[in-house]
Amino acid sequence: MTSDSARFANGWLPALLAAPLLLLIVVFFYAPVVQAFYWSFFLEQPFGGGSQFVGFENFARVLADPEFWAATGRTLVFMVTASSLAVILPLVLAIAADRQIRLSVPARNILVWPKGVAGASIGVVFAFIFNPFVGVMAPLNAWFPGAWNPGLHGTDAFLTLIAAHVWSGIPFNFVILLAGLRAVPHTLYQAAALDGASPWRRIRDVQLPLIAPQLFLTLVLEFTESITSAFSLIDTITQGGPGGSTTLLVYKIYADGFRGYDLSGASTQTAILMVFVLILAGLQFGVLGRRIDYER
Repeated sequence: MTSDSARFANGWLPALLAAPLLLLIVVFFYAPVVQAFYWSFFLEQPFGGGSQFVGFENFARVLADPEFWAATGRTLVFMVTASSLAVILPLVLAIAADRQIRLSVPARNILVWPKGVAGASIGVVFAFIFNPFVGVMAPLNAWFPGAWNPGLHGTDAFLTLIAAHVWSGIPFNFVILLAGLRAVPHTLYQAAALDGASPWRRIRDVQLPLIAPQLFLTLVLEFTESITSAFSLIDTITQGGPGGSTTLLVYKIYADGFRGYDLSGASTQTAILMVFVLILAGLQFGVLGRRIDYER
């Protein structure tokens, strides 16, 4: 091993060490993606029996489906609202913890705990918390019967999904943003305070510009995560209801493929969703990433 760089005596050792992880990635990510794109150009039989090449007919059928566009619209609304809140709330908490207000030390530990809870478990808990009869909204229904009922009102069910997603996203984003705030030299705050800057002015002009890389990271991860990880919450809280009001695109793919046995349609929607995620990530890096200074 040289002093300037780490080198392995055997060239095959790095490949051997990385092989298990690479195998898992290929088997559980790349292979399903390739299979989905392949099936999107074929008419697949649900119980075997061969397939028929149909070209772009599956795409034409999916793009002409009003339910597909309705699910896409709900996905975009969920992506913007849930992702924004899942970054703003941890940012507020991280700023409060960085200022070392009362109980900030135990709060930092408590806020990380939800990261160890599975998405399906979060869905079960929030389904109970927002239950119209025994949950936190039960007193509201006692005063105004029927005012809150996620089982009947689509807006209530959608808000429950947003609350569950935001709660599950707080731990990771909180840790990333707090680490960024702790890396900012306190001498900059002191200099701004000597210049007469108010606390809000210091947050806007000192802290936020200097943690722009961390904010960008959390935004990119949240926007992509909200599109794909909402499945477990939907399946445990609303099952896409009521009346399809919480059927996001990722859940519609599951329903079409595993309930409707439309393997070709589900694969086509998966291909469209993958392209959309890639375009979204590219736009974020192209528009926002260029404006971030990583050297400060």
